[in-house]
Parts: sequence; C-alpha cells; structure tokens
Amino acid sequence: MKQSICSVLFFVFLLSSCTSQKDILYFQDAANFKSKPVENSGVMVQPNDILSIMVSASIPETAIPYNLQTGINSTTNIEVMKLQGYLVSPQGTIVFPVLGTISVLHKMTSDIETDLKKQLESGGHLVNPIVSVRIMNAKVTILGEVNRPGTYSFSEQFMTVPQALGYAGDLTIYGKRKDVLLIREAEGVRTITHLDLTTANWMNDPKYIIKQNDVLVINPNNPKVKSAGFVNNTGVVLTIASLLLSTFIIIRR
Repeated sequence: MKQSICSVLFFVFLLSSCTSQKDILYFQDAANFKSKPVENSGVMVQPNDILSIMVSASIPETAIPYNLQTGINSTTNIEVMKLQGYLVSPQGTIVFPVLGTISVLHKMTSDIETDLKKQLESGGHLVNPIVSVRIMNAKVTILGEVNRPGTYSFSEQFMTVPQALGYAGDLTIYGKRKDVLLIREAEGVRTITHLDLTTANWMNDPKYIIKQNDVLVINPNNPKVKSAGFVNNTGVVLTIASLLLSTFIIIRR
C-alpha cells in the first residue's frame, strides 16, 4: 500500500512539471525556410537619435569645415562620442556644418550618406567625398526570463529579435517562447506585438527587426508560474507528500 501511494505521488509530480518540446525548441519549421531572400530594411532614424557623421575627402583639409569641431582629435569613449554627435530634433532634422538644416527623419543611415554626398558634390563643396553615418545611442531593453536581463546598446544597422536575445544570454528554460512581447514606440504611438520564436517565419516578417528603443519581455511559462505558487511549489509538494506518508505509516501501525 505504501509503495502504491509513493508511485501515485511521483506520477502526479511528473505530470505537473513536464513541458512539451514544442514549447521549448526554436524554429521548429526551419525546413520550410532553407532558402529565402533577406529583406534588409535596416534601422530608420527617429527623433532624439544621436548621429555620428564623418566626412572625408582625398585632400583631408577640404573636409574639415564639414565635420563638427570638438577640440578632440579622436576618442574611443562611446559616451564622449555621443556628446559630439548630431542630436535629431523632434521635427527630425539636424544642423549640418555649411549645409544648414537637413531632414533625416525616416531615413536609413545609408540614405543619409547618399543624400549628403549628393549635396556636397552638387553644391561644389567637395569632390568625391566619403560620408559615414552611424546611430550612436541605439539600444534595446530585454526583460523577464533571460539569463542576463538589461539594456543593451548596439551599432548594427540590421539586427533581428533572436540576435538581440543573444545579448541577454538567451532565454532560460522557463521562458515562454511562443509569446515574446515586443514593445515599440514610433511616431508617438506605442505598439505591443506578440512574437512566436518556435517558428522560423520571422525571416520574412519586418516585426522581427529590432529598432532603437525596443523592449522585449519574456514571460515565464506555466511550469515556472506553478513553481512560484504555494501548492505547486516543488519543495512544498514534496514536504506535504512526506507528511502524508508519515501520517499514513503511523496510523497503519
């Protein structure tokens, strides 16, 4: 009788704690996406972005007026570089040396490079200039069931949600992979999108491209939620089972 009770309790414990592979494995339909073209949409510039814009030419002295004069020849400190960058106004403009106010809103950095190059050439300012544009303060915040939650800066112009989660050390075994929340603010509107990481269809979905200031929230799955409760806590269950078994043995004696 005692052995029968132990077997039943152990079986019930296993049923309450098991998780299906379908809830854990990533990209389970990856075979359907073996060869798909990549739509590299890139990151669009938004208000309050800080841009680093460097202009160079075959004769370096001629490009000096088209670069911000900071008094510091070079630096590797990212925070200092942000202070030396171009802050995008709420109207989506920056004030560029010599050229004046230019619009950068909803443009990719490659678009801004092309526009500035054309303006510098067509206006007779420089011959064959080289323009490099980067967003200096792009960041993504990752919260919930990941190994290293936090806010991460990135300089990539094209980054997917799975790549961003790599910054946080991947999801824990308790992370809900079928319902990752993506919180995004753009043009004064906040949207919340539910993403499924168990499928590979993100390869063709622009929602899976990280934008600056995105927030990813990974909620706990059912086993994790249950383990946080009183009755379903593993330690509590084992303790209650032990007490019941001890009581049963004493009564039988």
